[in-house]
Order: sequence, then structure tokens, then C-alpha cells
Amino acid sequence: MTVTFTSREFNRDPGSIKRAALSGPVFITDRNKPSLVVLAIEDYERLAGHGASLFDVLMPEDDQTFEFEPPRASMKGRPADLD
Repeated sequence: MTVTFTSREFNRDPGSIKRAALSGPVFITDRNKPSLVVLAIEDYERLAGHGASLFDVLMPEDDQTFEFEPPRASMKGRPADLD
């Protein structure tokens, strides 16, 4: 369901817009054209990708410890050939 308020309503009663934004995006119009969108912070974070890290997604919540020992590289050096 799309909720729309005029910019005049936005200035007169911001509380109604805040309450409406908890249920979904609220569009603010200026001269009958959409100009702003008001979102709840949870919706914004989900859209912006700030909700969870890759670690949070891959690891179960009850096991947030993570140990990793990468294998050591075995590289042999050689003298530089400067000729």
C-alpha cells in the first residue's frame, strides 16, 4: 500500500508521517510530483545493505567464535639477476 502526503501535510503533521513510515515507505509530493521518501530505519538498512555482515550471515548466532589458521606459504627466494 502506497502512502502519500503533500509537502504541506509533511510540515503540519510530521508525527503522522513517522507513524505511517513504520508500515512502509511514505512518499512526499511537492506540486503533485514525488520529491521525498520517508523510511523506517530498518527498511533503509535493508535497502542499503547495512543489515548484516557476511560473517553474521554465514555463522549461526549461537556460535559467534571463529578460528582460522591459514596455511603458511612455502616460497623459496632466489638472487636477483642484475645483468
